[in-house]
Amino acid sequence: MDANVPHEKYLEAGVHIGTRVSSKHMRKFVYKYRKDKLVMLNVDLIDKRIHDMAKMVAKYDLSKMAIIASRVYAVPAARKLSELTGAHAFVGRFVPGTFTNPARKDFFEPEIVFVCDPRVERQALIEATELGVLTVGLADTDNSLRYLDYFIPCNNKGKKSVPFVFYLFARELMKAKGLISSEEEFTAKLEDFELGGIREASAEAPEGEEDEADAMTNAEAPATAESD
Repeated sequence: MDANVPHEKYLEAGVHIGTRVSSKHMRKFVYKYRKDKLVMLNVDLIDKRIHDMAKMVAKYDLSKMAIIASRVYAVPAARKLSELTGAHAFVGRFVPGTFTNPARKDFFEPEIVFVCDPRVERQALIEATELGVLTVGLADTDNSLRYLDYFIPCNNKGKKSVPFVFYLFARELMKAKGLISSEEEFTAKLEDFELGGIREASAEAPEGEEDEADAMTNAEAPATAESD
């Protein structure tokens, strides 16, 4: 595997656990279906996509990358990636016009938009598409890929999964960008990307996406899918 991560680490974090639905564009990433009908993703493909997306994003000015994180478990991960790379983290509910209305105080014109959940952060993807900039992110098995140029297939709702994917992506991105020359130089720890004991991000969760929904694992999530 490109990123040199043992399969067991992905399995422990639940990165491979999808929902009970797989959209047509996600089916090629499916490894198998469990007896409880949960979709299991192919770990080798996840690993490769992390590596490939890092190389793609590294070609851009990272200070022009917007990381959109509305789900609770994605907030600290997005902030840590921002701290390490100089990207801008937009946490909580994404406000329409952030990318398209220069009159806004928080206006930001990105060259890359990274979303953690294409469904919840759809507005950011729509505005990025209007601007014609690169869109990347994390996509679960039931997500629509309509506005995404490239994505990492993974459990994008899990308490362990999201920080783990961000941790690996940050390491690979910094290597690809030349900010570090080896994995040994990557000093950030996995816990730096995780939500601490205090639910600091709860107040920043978007309307309708509060603690109960964000705390759901894919095993508990309802079997619904977006249209492609």
